[in-house]
Amino acid sequence: MEKKMKVATNLFLAAGVLASSAGIVHAAEVKPQTSTTASEKRLLRLNMPDGIYTADPALAEDASSIALVRATFDGLTRVGPDGKIQLSVAQKIDVSDDLKTYTIYLRDTKWSNGDPVTAGDFEYAWKRMLDPEKGSNYAYMLYYLQNAEKANFGTLGLDKVGVTAVDAKTLKVTLEQPAPFFTELLTLPSYYPVNKKVVEANPLWAENASTHVGNGPFTIESWTRQEKLVLVKNKHYWDHAAVKLDKLEFTMIRGENEELTLFEEGKLDWAGAPLNALPVEAKSALKQKGLLQKQPIAGVYWYKFNTEQQPFTNVKIRRAFAYAINRQELVDSVLDSVQYPAMGLVPLTTSLKKEGYFKDNDKETAKKLLAEGMKELGLTKLPPISLSFNQSDAHRVIAETIQKQWKDSLGVDVALEDKEWKVHLDDMRDGHYQIGRMGWVGDLNDPINYLELFKDKYGDLNDTYWANSKYQELLNQSATEKDPEKRKQLLAAAEAIIMDEMPVVPIYFFTNQWVQKKELKGVVMDGLGNIDYKWAHKE
Repeated sequence: MEKKMKVATNLFLAAGVLASSAGIVHAAEVKPQTSTTASEKRLLRLNMPDGIYTADPALAEDASSIALVRATFDGLTRVGPDGKIQLSVAQKIDVSDDLKTYTIYLRDTKWSNGDPVTAGDFEYAWKRMLDPEKGSNYAYMLYYLQNAEKANFGTLGLDKVGVTAVDAKTLKVTLEQPAPFFTELLTLPSYYPVNKKVVEANPLWAENASTHVGNGPFTIESWTRQEKLVLVKNKHYWDHAAVKLDKLEFTMIRGENEELTLFEEGKLDWAGAPLNALPVEAKSALKQKGLLQKQPIAGVYWYKFNTEQQPFTNVKIRRAFAYAINRQELVDSVLDSVQYPAMGLVPLTTSLKKEGYFKDNDKETAKKLLAEGMKELGLTKLPPISLSFNQSDAHRVIAETIQKQWKDSLGVDVALEDKEWKVHLDDMRDGHYQIGRMGWVGDLNDPINYLELFKDKYGDLNDTYWANSKYQELLNQSATEKDPEKRKQLLAAAEAIIMDEMPVVPIYFFTNQWVQKKELKGVVMDGLGNIDYKWAHKE
């Protein structure tokens, strides 16, 4: 299945993951938190520094827009407070034996204007998103539907897409191929409904508070562009009783320092991820005071080997370079202890083996493997080796740290090559590299979203040029396995193969970092790092 490429580029600078020698400017100023009034308990004050790009689920792709549509819309399923997928607008889902046909029965729900939510609204929304004229960048998330990709490219009519409203409360979905994770896909904004009647009557329906219509826990009360957004509890929401907050108020003030200052002054209940970042220089003190919160998200920072270039044609040499990295030292000294060392390919949010597949900083094994690998290749000396990365201070500091570790542990000299992003990406795709920095943030929180990247030797995203027939077979088997535990075992076996052959070296797993008021509870952050305020409340 062809998908749009998602890569982590300068996320690390934007998120402020590097330690800084600058003075601590905020954490010491944090004031004691006072008790809240009854009305304040039902109010959540937040900041959205980048403002809102769109309130339309079909166009939402930035963190702020996604947060807004998650608050104002509801899908067939939703990630619950326990992190598990639960039924939402869907009351029941039947799945065929071949895992390709889903019959979805809707509960009685309403739009914020009082209209009933129908199966036709879902069919209309999905086909609208796939419409080439709409230009939705996340349309590829619907490619799991039969004929969806062809329809999005305009080679087949939208009427051929595998979604049909059988009646007002029944939706039939046919997939291109089995997708055991489909109920998780249904939690994503790409699969939200829109009110067909409203959208067709007013193309600008999502541009103003007065015309916006959703089916989620909250609805837009007021929206002043780049200044303020106010959401209020949706009286027509089907799960109205579960929503404890009456109002969400978003200011739109740019700057990490400015946002943290507002939090410290008691004017915000939350600062940092996922809508903003915390100032780099404040994190250590925030952590020392027990205020810094962090949670793994479905993202991994890794180095790739070009397995068609010497000396990385040899698996033992690849493993030697992987084992010689001291990830914990990197996390502690460079990443300010806010990320997690990675000893597996699949992130912690959907991990198949949390303890990992190899030992961190295993110098002795690394030395032994390097010597054996060189002997197998008939080498007495390694050829010149280079590590490529796209230009950023963050990537350079990480590369310099690992460069030194390889020198100290293996006696190997590695040259660093920093390149403009497009040049770096093109060189990776064309095989003009030996070791290359890359990263991956998941489209969905499922192991397959990481493992499938390396399934095909010359696939669009597999620039390691590694392939393994048993690995491919395990992934194929997982696609049709109905038992979740057996499917997990198949995927774990596949991950064990790739971590043994090591075409890609996991370095660390990403986290979201933030601070919040102690009395604030129930905010849900899913494995992808998306935030949901449905169950938020103050004690």
